[in-house]
Amino acid sequence: MVKFLTDPLDRTFGALADPTRRAILARLLRHGSQSASELARPFDVSLVAVMKHINVLADAGLIRRRKIGRTVHCHLRPAPMRNAIAWLERNEKFWSERLDALAAYVEAQEDT
Repeated sequence: MVKFLTDPLDRTFGALADPTRRAILARLLRHGSQSASELARPFDVSLVAVMKHINVLADAGLIRRRKIGRTVHCHLRPAPMRNAIAWLERNEKFWSERLDALAAYVEAQEDT
């Protein structure tokens, strides 16, 4: 379960693994700050289920929750995403080289 991950990068990728959470982040990116009710509106799940997703995103540091009265407002926090992108970029070179080598090997095998 995502909530038991301790490494910030693991929590970020764990939170991003779920399509509903990615959709919530996309809505916040498009529309800015939104209440939990506004975020829940397009999903065919209960507000309680959306709040659980919001909790995972907040635990990963991807969003910030702020309660005003009885309304929970959510805002994007970009720092964890920047860290994930930096990690992906560091590993991209390694995997690109490996895939290029694999493609060259397969082509050489087809030529023989």
